[in-house]
Amino acid sequence: MSDRILIFYGSYRSDRQGIRLAEWLVGAFAERGAAAELIDAKAIDLPMLDRMYKEHPKGEAPPALEALAEKIRTADAFVFVTGEYNWGVQPGLKNLTDHFLEEWYWRPAAIASYSAGRIAAARAALTWHGILSEMGMVVVSSTIAVGAIGHALNAAGTPTGDGGAALTRAFPRFADDLGWWTQAAKAQRERRTPPY
Repeated sequence: MSDRILIFYGSYRSDRQGIRLAEWLVGAFAERGAAAELIDAKAIDLPMLDRMYKEHPKGEAPPALEALAEKIRTADAFVFVTGEYNWGVQPGLKNLTDHFLEEWYWRPAAIASYSAGRIAAARAALTWHGILSEMGMVVVSSTIAVGAIGHALNAAGTPTGDGGAALTRAFPRFADDLGWWTQAAKAQRERRTPPY
C-alpha cells in the first residue's frame, strides 16, 4: 500500500510562484509510488482561527474543517511548502495548521522552502521546524530550499536552470528520508498504541 502524503501550501497571494514547487512535489512523490495530495490553504480558505477542530461539538465542525481533519488523521506523512514573509512564516499556512493538534501526532513531516531571492526562506523553514515539532510531528532532517523560485521552476512547473537542477538532485534524499520515517512511524503505531 502506498504512503499517503499530504503536501501543504499556504500562500494567499495573487501571483503565487511557490505553488509550482508544491505541485512539482506532488508529482515527484507520485512517481515514487506515493499517494500524494496537495492541500492548498487558499483553496480551503479556513477562517482565522477562532475555534480549533477539537473545540467543535462532535459532528458540528464546518464541512471543510471536518474533511481536512479526516485527511490529516489518515495521512502517513506531511510536507510543508513554505515561503517567508519578513523573516517569518506565511500566515495562511500557519492558520491552517493551528486549526488542528492531535490530528498531527505521531507522523513525520518534511519542510520545503522557497523564495524569490537567494535565501530560499531558510529562516521560515527553521521556524517551521519548531512549530511542527511542538504539534507532535517528527521533522526529518532533510530539507529542500529553492531560491529564485521563478527561475528554478517555469510557469509549467518544470525545473529549469541551476536552481531546477539543484531541486531534482535534492529530492531523492528528501523523499528517502521522509519515506524511512514514514515506515518507522507506521511500524511503531502497529506495534504499540501511542502514549497519548
